[in-house]
Amino acid sequence: MPTLQELRDQRANIWATMTGLMERNSAGLSAEDAQAYDRAETELDALGEQIERSERHDRLAASMAEVDRRGVVPSPRDGATNERDERYASAFGRFVRATNGIAGLSDEDRQLVQSGFVQGEQYRNAAGVGTGSAGGYMVPPAFRDKIVEAMLAYGPMLSLAESFSTTTGANIPWPTNDDTANEGAILSENSQITEQDVTLGTASLDAYLYTSKLVRVSYQLMQDRPDFEPWLAGKLGERLARIYNRHATVGTGTSQPDGIVTSATVGVTGTGSLASTGGYSYDNLVDLVEAIDDSYLSSGDQTWMMHQTVRKAIRKLKDTQGRPLWEPSVQAGQPDTLMGYATRINNHMATVAQSSKSLLFGNIREAYAIRTVAQNELVRLNERYADYLQVGFFAFGRMDGTMQNSGAVRVMATTATA
Repeated sequence: MPTLQELRDQRANIWATMTGLMERNSAGLSAEDAQAYDRAETELDALGEQIERSERHDRLAASMAEVDRRGVVPSPRDGATNERDERYASAFGRFVRATNGIAGLSDEDRQLVQSGFVQGEQYRNAAGVGTGSAGGYMVPPAFRDKIVEAMLAYGPMLSLAESFSTTTGANIPWPTNDDTANEGAILSENSQITEQDVTLGTASLDAYLYTSKLVRVSYQLMQDRPDFEPWLAGKLGERLARIYNRHATVGTGTSQPDGIVTSATVGVTGTGSLASTGGYSYDNLVDLVEAIDDSYLSSGDQTWMMHQTVRKAIRKLKDTQGRPLWEPSVQAGQPDTLMGYATRINNHMATVAQSSKSLLFGNIREAYAIRTVAQNELVRLNERYADYLQVGFFAFGRMDGTMQNSGAVRVMATTATA
């Protein structure tokens, strides 16, 4: 099995082949070369996904090996509390894997798991407190960490935006300000100082309730998979990540978060042909970068975020010296770059089409904030699918996102005509 470095070297060689094809055919690729280019690009993408998957696994393995969960569980110095949390996590794992739910646990495990039962009135009737077999339970820190890891690995917005967690879902308002257009002035002797107000805006974050939807699991799988608990956490985390990332990207702002692309100002409107260049040009990219005030460009945190179809188009673009704009990464943990800035793929953005907003640039962390409510819950439906010898699971969490500084990012809109 090739090492990560060998995979990166293979990817660099394939990119060199693709670059050579483009350089030999400055007037356009022949049919044969176009097929060779497309085959190479497919292999390049496959290697990129393999590298990213391996790096993600290494990060997850390192995270799972940590003793300190960075404040999620009580300090190890609090021995009694920490021991109880560990016992609860162990009992919770047995509860998840048990074919007959809480009834199959020992008295001690049953008491531990029931101590984490969701007590909120809004869930009491649906969960069925009286029976226990269909109840919802607090997710222990290790299980919650795995869900969060899966979300971070799947959705770029959760890692690129400013993210924070709160213990409750109460509305959070705060003031916003963009004062980059204002400056001081020279003052003549004995002259009155001119006033210049600081204009404040407001932003707020709620906590929309999201569900992973239902996962039906057979008794056989729970019995045969000793790693069933992390497997389930990963699946539930990916489902939550997809909807979190979609709404943080293109949410409408009506009964859901307002996405960063939805709220962003259009910095450039393309004029190129969608058929021949995908609607993008070198000049478009330069104009999009320069549409942002230099005060935001000096932080070093700028990122291109794009749909995969945009990457396919931009890979064929060159600068004024004939050099490819796209630079694939050959270093561990480093993303591909475009004009010296990091790139991230977000396929919840629009595909390349007329008037689509498929490319965003700027300081996403400065521009957008995501709020989650720390506590996740898991509901187990032990009786609903008993005649199928299956158990139903679903998780739910709470999240909201909003633009907090629109001056830090811009989007490009493709041409309105083909």
